[in-house]
Amino acid sequence: MKIIDLSKPIQYNKTDPWFMKVKIKHKPHRKAKWLIRFLGLPFKLFPKNFTGWADDTIKKMGVHSTTHIDAPWHYSPTINGEKSKTIDKIPLELCFAEGVVVDMKHKSDLDPITIKDIKAFLEENNIRIYPGMIVLIKTGRDKYNGTRDFPKKGTGMSAEATEWLIEKGVKVMGIDSWGWDLPLPYMAQKAKETGNPELFWEAHLVGQRKEYWHMEQLVNLDALPYSGFKIAVFPLKIVGASAAPARVVAIID
Repeated sequence: MKIIDLSKPIQYNKTDPWFMKVKIKHKPHRKAKWLIRFLGLPFKLFPKNFTGWADDTIKKMGVHSTTHIDAPWHYSPTINGEKSKTIDKIPLELCFAEGVVVDMKHKSDLDPITIKDIKAFLEENNIRIYPGMIVLIKTGRDKYNGTRDFPKKGTGMSAEATEWLIEKGVKVMGIDSWGWDLPLPYMAQKAKETGNPELFWEAHLVGQRKEYWHMEQLVNLDALPYSGFKIAVFPLKIVGASAAPARVVAIID
């Protein structure tokens, strides 16, 4: 069995955009020694060679700051009039399934991924999508992950292609770009230029009508075959949250 990590390391990176920055305080072993001393245990009764324990505090990390999975609550407070699920309500059976990679690396920046694009790839590679599968969209833009330009680069899913996957029975999907849609600054600009109120965040907002969950900021999809593997994506159980960091891995037997 081979396990391939598809998750971004969680660490401080000075070139991340300000809204993605993670800050972690690492506490050295020696500080724990003094804490134990204050609790009343004399140094002479410390175990031999005991240096104290290390500890760490996450001082700042948004739930969307690193590799994560979005809950329907992120897209809308309701789906067809019913309250949307938060991340702690994700059915765990959705989090482990057969995986498929859809290779869209040929798509240009700001050119949306369409139903035609996905169908052409599947037909060319003789791949079928079944209900319950986890579909990973490979754009190659994870090469910008950790740079200031990451949120501005890349292709993204169209609303129609997102809805098509959902209709195929796919409830969990993911991408290696910053976001599931085209880059936010571009969508905002195009909406203003065209006067089209349906353009901005169009793929996310499919979730107002149809429940689905998607991962963003995946890495290392080039290490995977197009099919023949399983995906595990178990998010942190943050009650009431719109998303959660997840250790996403592919498992190849």
